[in-house]
Amino acid sequence: MIYTVKTPHCIDTVKKELEDKAKEVGFGLLNTYEFKKILEEKGFPIEKEISIFELCNPPGAQQALSQLPEISVYLPCRISVYEDNGLTALSTIGLEEMINAFEVDERFKTYMAILFENLKQVMHSWDD
Repeated sequence: MIYTVKTPHCIDTVKKELEDKAKEVGFGLLNTYEFKKILEEKGFPIEKEISIFELCNPPGAQQALSQLPEISVYLPCRISVYEDNGLTALSTIGLEEMINAFEVDERFKTYMAILFENLKQVMHSWDD
C-alpha cells in the first residue's frame, strides 16, 4: 500500500528540487511539513528528518472528488522524504491499490493510474 524509492542523493538536494520536479508533470506544491521541527517545538523530538510534501494535480483532484467524495481523505497527494540507512527515501500511498478498492469505471481507473505514474516519475527523478 506504500510505494517507496530510495536514492543516494542527499536529502537536502531532494527536498530542494522536489517542487520543480513535481511541476514538470502537472503537480503543484500546496504545503510542506517538517516533522522533526514540528514535534521538537511541541516537546516530542524525533531523530530522523522527515518532511511531507503535499502535491496537487487540480484536474486529477476534480476527477477524483467528483467520482469519489470519500477519496478526499487521501488528498492531496503526499510524498514523504526521509533518511533511511544512509539513503534518502521517498514514500507515497499506492494510488493504484487504493483506487482498485473502489467500484469505479475503467476510464477513471486509467486516468488515476496515469497520475500515479506521474507521481512515481517525480519520485524516481534522482535515479542514477
